[in-house]
Amino acid sequence: IVVVAVNSTLLTINAGDYIFYSDWAWTSFVVFSISQSTMLVVGAIYYMLFTGVPGTATYYATIMTIYTWVAKGAWFALGYPYDFVVTPVWIPSAMLLDLTYWATRRNKHAAIIIGGTLVGLSLPIFNMINLLLVRDPLEMAFKYPRPTLPPYMTPIEPQVGKFNNSPVALGSGAGAVLSAPIAALGAKLNT
Repeated sequence: IVVVAVNSTLLTINAGDYIFYSDWAWTSFVVFSISQSTMLVVGAIYYMLFTGVPGTATYYATIMTIYTWVAKGAWFALGYPYDFVVTPVWIPSAMLLDLTYWATRRNKHAAIIIGGTLVGLSLPIFNMINLLLVRDPLEMAFKYPRPTLPPYMTPIEPQVGKFNNSPVALGSGAGAVLSAPIAALGAKLNT
């Protein structure tokens, strides 16, 4: 389980462009939320149903977190500021998934639907709090630009006070809607 969790961590952190989610935050947050919610739920449900033990999702998220901190150290060694490289917050959302699995008496369908929805709603919020603690993300973005920058990743000033295009709301909604059905499909393929 550790070996596969480490490999899935590589897929998860690359799916959300986690390192640069701090500098281009306001344009990539929705994509990050959808991919991270989905990858966490699919991987955690897979392991949880494989072991049948509540707590496996948190274990899975903990392995991903430790492994990502190692990757964060590597980027720090390359010269990036330590508080610029972001480690996503997976563990609290995984705990909600475990709690759902335990509370529904190990009902896999409830874990997928209720737990997947809880992850989709909570992970964007936890990571927005994480994001707000990063030091001057826009300023850092121009100090450490990417070699090539696609147009959709061009940094923009956040529109403070305008909630009609809120990345948190859109990320939470999309993550919640997409996490449960994709996890259900993964569990179906697993059986």
